[in-house]
Amino acid sequence: MTDQEIIAAFESAGALLTGHFQLRSKKHSNRFFQAALVFKKPWVGEELCKELAARIKAAGIEAETVISPAVGGLFVGQEIARALHIESIFADKDNDQLVLKRGFQLKPGEKVIVAEDVVTEGGRVQQTIDLVRAHGADPVAVAVITDRSGGKVSFGGIPFFSLLKLSLPTYTAEECPMCRAGQPIDVPGSKS
Repeated sequence: MTDQEIIAAFESAGALLTGHFQLRSKKHSNRFFQAALVFKKPWVGEELCKELAARIKAAGIEAETVISPAVGGLFVGQEIARALHIESIFADKDNDQLVLKRGFQLKPGEKVIVAEDVVTEGGRVQQTIDLVRAHGADPVAVAVITDRSGGKVSFGGIPFFSLLKLSLPTYTAEECPMCRAGQPIDVPGSKS
């Protein structure tokens, strides 16, 4: 898929929004990618994740399991795992920490792909990597639909795959021009 085809899929699903948004990182932006809307049409989400899985496979990376942080990465992880014919699990939030529940386990040495919908600064992905390592498993790749950092985020040498790199502006609340203009702020994501 080309970048234009990927962006067209986002826009047709109403997933690439314009306005004044507070991101999970607490930074502000005039653009927001609501990945869940892409998966409202499961066949679109499936095709996007098949493309991501193909890129991972083409790089020669082999894994046994995909893990995603709940909630944003659930569909991404499920579809990547389906495309690669491997297992899929997810981490639950518990007091803003990620934990394995529901009988999910990781074995020492197990090769794991960490999947998420969007990264801006990569905090939730890093928490997932730390969880994988805490169980003795080996994070072999990170896969996201959209890299909002424009390619600036990295995960300590772990191969990082994204369908699209967006260099969208982000601001602290103090430097945000939309705040200065008095524009109402939306806090989207999984809470809206």
